Amino acid sequence: MEIKAWNLVLFSCLLLSLLASPSSAQTCVSQTFPDNKQYVNCTDLRALSSYLHWTYHQSNGTVEMAFRHTGTTSSRWSAWGINPSGPSMVGTQALVAFVNSSGVTQAFTTSIDSLFPTLQPTDLSFQVPSLSATFENDEMTIFGVLRIPENMLSTSQVWQEGPVSNDQLQPHTTDGANLQSRGSINFLTGQSAGASSGSRTRRRNVHGVLNTVSWGILMPLGAITARYIKVFKSADPAWFYLHVACQSSAYVVGVAGWATGIKLGSDSPGITHNPHRTIGIILFCFGTLQVFALLLRPNKNHKYRLYWNIYHHSIGYSVIILSIVNIFEGFDILNPEDKWERIYIGILIFLGAVATLLEAFTWYVVIRRKRTNKHPLAMNGANGHGQGV
Repeated sequence: MEIKAWNLVLFSCLLLSLLASPSSAQTCVSQTFPDNKQYVNCTDLRALSSYLHWTYHQSNGTVEMAFRHTGTTSSRWSAWGINPSGPSMVGTQALVAFVNSSGVTQAFTTSIDSLFPTLQPTDLSFQVPSLSATFENDEMTIFGVLRIPENMLSTSQVWQEGPVSNDQLQPHTTDGANLQSRGSINFLTGQSAGASSGSRTRRRNVHGVLNTVSWGILMPLGAITARYIKVFKSADPAWFYLHVACQSSAYVVGVAGWATGIKLGSDSPGITHNPHRTIGIILFCFGTLQVFALLLRPNKNHKYRLYWNIYHHSIGYSVIILSIVNIFEGFDILNPEDKWERIYIGILIFLGAVATLLEAFTWYVVIRRKRTNKHPLAMNGANGHGQGV
């Protein structure tokens, strides 16, 4: 078992180093906004040094978004819009921003209905309850809240930039990057074409799934295995190997989840979730202590075995309790559909019911064996529980 434990530790460290190593992360995930404003999704658009951030609020059918155009000047306009008829200019419902001659950043909506638009303020086919823009450090950022119909949640997107002269928006060029500034967008799933791969939502979901499965499901299953299966004499030592396999798998998957959390944090400067992060660090430390407990495990009859059992059980149950608390912290941060939280609550109720039934059965077996041992014909050495793990 000592060799297997060392292999597990080495494999976990290798996995951690691979997951935590630098990767081709999107630029948008490191961008910050005033007042620590956060968006669930972001994507690097493939042309014109532009980025899109957004959060879809399913409860009221609105998209809260920010379009950022970097490397521009106060004498150029920036625009972003969606086009349900395809990735082309005509038919685009656009948000436009520019700096006027008084130095004030203006934002307005306009519908593109020809190949030579005048870019004058007009209403869109959907409501825009909020619209503003800022220009700082050669960056134009358009902030908006869009009330988009469900049939337009998966649509085409177009973005552009062009010159401004005497407060008049001039046509943009029709070559190079200006012809590549189009793609598709799905506000609901977070997928975007015409952009760099991946989205923050997908990585956050992977982080949540890994930690829920490892710390929140496999760890409790491992504890149930150790406490209740060993009451059956025929299950010895199979219960021990099942327990080690379950807890080791939970730790390896948990390390992967912890590493993705570290990577998400490093890619999101200024965005912190202190309780969730603190509990996650404690869980990783406690989990690592449990792995090393395999190396420190004394023989059943050793004088320190009692102290080892106290240490092992205390750390183990602390991990389970902290895991459940942190998973619900994660639900509050990710804010997924209610069904996922209900599913996890259902799993906890099921595990709790199973543990309650097995606890009652275990005490029944223990009491019955004690009574049997008092009988003069009882075999020597019979007992209720085996030694601790």
